[in-house]
Amino acid sequence: MSVNNMSGTPMASLRAPAPWVCATLGIVMIAAGILVLGDVVVATLFSVFFIGVMAIIAGGFEIIHAFWTKGWGGFAWQIILGVLYLAFGLMLVSQPVSSALTLTYIFGLLLLASGALRIGLSFTKAGGPDWIMLLSGVFGALAGLVILSGWPASGLWLLGALLGVDLIIHGVAWLIFAVRPAMQTA
Repeated sequence: MSVNNMSGTPMASLRAPAPWVCATLGIVMIAAGILVLGDVVVATLFSVFFIGVMAIIAGGFEIIHAFWTKGWGGFAWQIILGVLYLAFGLMLVSQPVSSALTLTYIFGLLLLASGALRIGLSFTKAGGPDWIMLLSGVFGALAGLVILSGWPASGLWLLGALLGVDLIIHGVAWLIFAVRPAMQTA
């Protein structure tokens, strides 16, 4: 039996939410995803603004935490990290369009680099290439190339489109989770 370290409650005793709660959450997430896909540019700008606000809050807490734990060591690093979070957040909030373009460009570069790395790692297996890792790397690298080839225009819609698709996928997963108990008893 596994134990949750935070509360000491056995994990086995935790119950899943009621099916109607899961179904409602699924429907709300699907509706939100469709709404987001209705205007991906606004969703992109809202996402960038939200990330910026969260970075500002995190930076403030990091600086406050540095003063609370001053004797623990690393005070200067915590202050520097907090200031960087604040600067990053303020940049995102004050310049959401250019920030969306920058984030999308970095995202495309990261996909391209991680795809190339996975392609390279797929050939390190002794018995031949690991086809799943190779395929994953090819798709990641291609996604990065598609994003970068469409940049800067892709920077205005990509983050919002990814958010909308993610909401719909999670909504469908919650709906499946809601009907799963009924399917298991049938």
